Amino acid sequence: MPFTALFLAHAPDADPEKHRSVIDTGLYKLFTVVVRDQAQGIDVCRRMVAEEGIHSVVLCPGHANEDVGALAAALGPDVGVSVARGDGPSGRVAAKAIEEAGWHARPRA
Repeated sequence: MPFTALFLAHAPDADPEKHRSVIDTGLYKLFTVVVRDQAQGIDVCRRMVAEEGIHSVVLCPGHANEDVGALAAALGPDVGVSVARGDGPSGRVAAKAIEEAGWHARPRA
């Protein structure tokens, strides 16, 4: 049985049934899913834990500390929850790219 992880990211135009992938090396199975918001993320994580046996969830830097805590509480003590964070300059580079891509100007579905 491989170590199974989920990388969860946010995007305002995401459709988690469509915007997903999986990489399976045999020993490591990594799912990626992009969701619109926290509620959708909790739902996707709960389903993935139940259906795929996820051991660990890695969250994109866009998750606030409150989001991380709510997700960890929703998944329980048997699933690890981590956040991919960069340093200050890296965060500013990502924030600028997100703004230039128009994330905040797009209407949410």
